[in-house]
Amino acid sequence: MNNDTKTRLFPSLIEDVLKHPGQCVDNVFASVWKGLNFSRLIQRSGFKKRSGVPVVDSVFLLVLWKWVDVSSIAVFAKQSLKVFSDAKKDVMYELLKREDVDWRGLNTTVAKTIYTQQNVSSNRIKAYVLDDSIKKRRGKKMEGVSCHFDHTEGRHVMGQQVLTLGLVTEALFMPLDSQIYVSNSKPQGLIRAFKDKRSIVAKRFDEAVVQSKPEIAKGMLGRAKRLGIKADYLVADAWFGTKAMIETALSLEVTGLFRMKKNKMKYRVVDSKGQIEALDANALYHKAVKGEWKKVRGMPYRAVTMDVEMDIALGKNKESNIISVRLLFVRGVTEQSKPCVGKKDWALFLTTDPEMRLTKILEIYALRWGIEVYFKEAKQHLGFLKEQTWTFASHTASIHLTAIRYLMLVYARHGNNDLRICDVRSQVKEQLTTLDFAQRLWQLFRALINGVIDGLKEKIGKMTETVMEAIDARIDEFFVQALQLDTFTLKMEFKS
Repeated sequence: MNNDTKTRLFPSLIEDVLKHPGQCVDNVFASVWKGLNFSRLIQRSGFKKRSGVPVVDSVFLLVLWKWVDVSSIAVFAKQSLKVFSDAKKDVMYELLKREDVDWRGLNTTVAKTIYTQQNVSSNRIKAYVLDDSIKKRRGKKMEGVSCHFDHTEGRHVMGQQVLTLGLVTEALFMPLDSQIYVSNSKPQGLIRAFKDKRSIVAKRFDEAVVQSKPEIAKGMLGRAKRLGIKADYLVADAWFGTKAMIETALSLEVTGLFRMKKNKMKYRVVDSKGQIEALDANALYHKAVKGEWKKVRGMPYRAVTMDVEMDIALGKNKESNIISVRLLFVRGVTEQSKPCVGKKDWALFLTTDPEMRLTKILEIYALRWGIEVYFKEAKQHLGFLKEQTWTFASHTASIHLTAIRYLMLVYARHGNNDLRICDVRSQVKEQLTTLDFAQRLWQLFRALINGVIDGLKEKIGKMTETVMEAIDARIDEFFVQALQLDTFTLKMEFKS
């Protein structure tokens, strides 16, 4: 779960594109709009308007307003709207409140266009990523608000929980779909009934209220696959490490890779007498992991892998569904190779591929940081639920408009010659295909940095050692953050 995630170690797409030297925001926006042929995508998504300002113009303004870095639509209308259109702010609010507009369809259509144009399917690793984020919101008239337990704060808060599905590769992250989830705790219903209970937004509200998060996630994944946006893996953190999500991964024929809670979920192992024994994560740790830690070469971790079976059947009367999985126990280490936080300092990962190597598990799961970066930038820069409206229709529009703005940044970054860092990456990629994750992300860059610092020895003397120690600490911090091995997260998992 993400709530204003601290991702200071992660690169910013906003910084790369909108604040790049020599770039003008309106020029970048216009270029991306034209390159993606946005007018056609809007029409393909079924957007229509009988009179007044054309619907394409209205969408243009709604997508644009956060690019010019203003706090609200009202401020945008007052300060900048006249530069781009003769329309008034009411045109934007009216489109946000419409119940027949398929913002999800436009979101997925833009994502599929970028997926096709940039040949994303050719990437070595493609993974679906699931995560949710809470936007704190108050107000008795705010539709779709409910009470949620915020794991980042360790307490219940009122707000909107948004479940997001993305596609991540070594080169990019793309938000594919999002949905507000309304819990059973203190839910705030509709202030006004929908004009048409069969409308798109009415169906989305039913989805938010009636379906569980695993059911919502399964629907998102099914739509993405049917659209032709394919992945080989499904990655999610511990709040999605459930039997339902494991079954969903298998039904979609993708390899599931989940962070697991240290709860009462049972895993089947064969004991010393050849008998099958059902143990939870903590029992497995004390029986077969404690004292058996082995250093992961080139990475600040110790780990133990274990092959087990588990029954993923749901409900007491369901027929057993036994599958083989691989568990990976991981703990961070300090420079002295000692545990970094204490008795609860280990994390558990599960993959539905019993043959997956340890480093492969860590490599793929670490790519989950892409969705953390997305939530951070969505909240800080891209208007995530900041339209200052109260209707569920406008909230649904907001989460998809945020995703569309981010997708445009992805397109701009990879489409501008001045920003094509992916070209540099691809030139060395072929030389690195036989190296494992640890060597690629750690040894390679450390060697390059060390080489530069060695050349400065005459000028800075013994400071070279201090600089390298600082770099080592920084990279170790990145790995800990990417795999959520920080003390707070581990303690919260243990309590769950």
